[in-house]
Order: sequence, then structure tokens, then C-alpha cells
Amino acid sequence: MKCIVKTVQTKRQMNDFLALPKKIYKGNSFYVPDLESDVREWFDPKRNPGLNHCDWAPFVAYDEKGETVGRIVGIINYKANQIWKSNCVRFSWIEFVDDAQVSSALLKAVEDWGRSKGMDTIQGPLGISDYDKEGMLIEDFDQLGSAITIYNPSYYPEHMTLHGYSKEVDWVQMKVEVPKDVPERFIRVNRLVTNMYGLKVKKVTLHQVLKEGYGRKIFKLLNKAYSDLFGYTPFSDEEADAFVMKYIRMLDLRLLPMVEDSEGNLVSCSITMPGLSRALQKSGGKLLPFGWYHLLRALKFKHEEEVELCLIAVHPDWQAMGINALLFTDLIPIFNEMGFRWAVTGPMLEDNTKVLSQWKVFNHIEYKRRRCFSKKI
Repeated sequence: MKCIVKTVQTKRQMNDFLALPKKIYKGNSFYVPDLESDVREWFDPKRNPGLNHCDWAPFVAYDEKGETVGRIVGIINYKANQIWKSNCVRFSWIEFVDDAQVSSALLKAVEDWGRSKGMDTIQGPLGISDYDKEGMLIEDFDQLGSAITIYNPSYYPEHMTLHGYSKEVDWVQMKVEVPKDVPERFIRVNRLVTNMYGLKVKKVTLHQVLKEGYGRKIFKLLNKAYSDLFGYTPFSDEEADAFVMKYIRMLDLRLLPMVEDSEGNLVSCSITMPGLSRALQKSGGKLLPFGWYHLLRALKFKHEEEVELCLIAVHPDWQAMGINALLFTDLIPIFNEMGFRWAVTGPMLEDNTKVLSQWKVFNHIEYKRRRCFSKKI
């Protein structure tokens, strides 16, 4: 298929960018749409402070009839390139019909744009930070997607290989059965580390998150805990504030346990939320007229069977000391009280054995492998 790739410059082109997934995933019961408002805000530096240390370029592909057949965004994260000593352009938000000429033209647009900016490597799908969706699904296409991860058709990774892209890293997820009772192992470790180190679980109020600095404390912890992970870019205070205002303020704070030491220093936290997959499907990606109702209902009133373990972070000085036992001991009774049967983790690097090993105590399955592809340009 012949196509033309255009840089998004007009409102109509952005509307075409936003509308394409409806065409790609029509009739697909596993796809979970993004909220259109969230995608628009991603491109607004006032709403997405991470753009202030990046260059970015969105592209849309059209066929000969003027129909939208693909989209992609190029990102140059100068902060990440400085930290990782690289000259890398990232691609994100990629979608395309099953035509090799279309996918090739989209990737070439980002490759050429990146090369014009002095880049020598392309990687993706990656966002600005680890808190954007990342990694192309390469397995388990028959599993329901989620609000925090990428879902894509099975032909996507085939196209990447066809165009000379290879594996950079893989992430996997765990689906964990919520036990009816806290495992005895966690109870013992909980008692031990609490008595030995004076640690305690703390639940915060919204006022403490927004007005007393706990939002920033969380992200300072995340920056330390994740600093060695592939491609990680630390959040600035401005980025942390924007994330807190948009997302954490919506959470049920019972699902946000923190662990503090005897001096009040934050040493660990977990960000967890009810699954929103079916609510987002019902919303069709729009808050109005009734999308807000489905989301509010899933968040506050009638929970889905799955809870999303978005992330768990432990300060490097406290890792491998059983701190997670405090978080799980706190969360498991709450999960049962709220009716969750399964807990689904966020994507975890396949070689992060410390993190992966913590799930062995549970009845679990490893699934939904995702890949970051790369290529020299």
C-alpha cells in the first residue's frame, strides 16, 4: 500500500491520530482504549512537564484515498540520553494497519527525524519516562489489556523484525492469585523487620499527599529505587506534582501503603489501583457523556476482579531485607475485603531476578511478554 506520512500540525491531523485505534481494534475484545483526554494532555507541555526536556514529533500516515492507516511519535529524551550516555531517539504511540509499507514508512519517518537531530539509535516503544506505557506485546494476544500497559495486534512484532529491528530488553508481568490469608512467611518477616528496625506501615490522607509533600517523597523514592533500570529517567518535582495531581489523588489511599523508618524516612511504597480495563472499554476512550460513570464506579464502588499492582519500590539501602512483607501483609486483607481475586503486576524486566523472585510465594503465572526493539540508524 502506498502511503504518505505527515507531521501532525493541525487539529484535524491530531483528530486522525487519536481516532486510528478505533479502526485498528474494531471488534477486538482484548484491547483497552486510552482516554482521549489523556492522549491530548500528553502532547501539552503545561500538562506534561516531561516534554520540557524532550523534542517530540507526531506523525500520521494516510493512504491514497486519504484514510488514516498509521501513526507514531518520535521522542528525544535529552535527560535520558545524558544519563545513559546515548544518542537515542525513541518511538511511541505506534499503530498501523497490517501493511509492511505503512509500518516501514512510519518507522523511517522517526529514524530520519532522529538522524537529523544527531541520533544514531532508535528504540521503542518507549515514552518519556517509565510511567508512560512501554514495550510492544509479543505474546498472549488473547489476554485482556489494561489501563497501564500497551496492547497491540500480533502482526506488530512481525513487522518490527521485518524492518531490521531486534530485541533490546523484554518485560514480563505476573498474574497472582490473592490468598485468603496472609502467608505465614510474611507474618514472620513482618514481625522481625518491625521489631529489629522500627519500621511501620503508614497510610496517608489526600491532604498529606497534596499539601505535606508525600507526593514528592514517593517520587524521590522511585527515582532512587529505579535508577539502575533500563532507560529510567528520574522525575523532577514538577513532573511528580503533575502526576500526583492527575492520578494519585484519584486512588483509594487504602491501596497506597508506605513503609517508614523510626525517623519518618520513606523506605518503601506500593501504588495499587482497581482494574479499569472493562470500564475503559465501556467508556470507548471518552469521559463524556458516560465514560466518567464507568470509571468512577470501577474505582470506588463496584470493583473488577483484578487489582493492578502498578509498582512497588524499595529504597536501595533496604532492598533484599524483606520490606515487601510489610506491604503484602497490609494489602492482602484489603484486597480480600474489596473482592479482588487476582493481582496483576506492572511490566518487570525479565532479568530483574530480585523482583521476579518475590512472587514465588504466591500462586502465579508469568505472562504478557513485551519487548523494546532497537536499531542503529
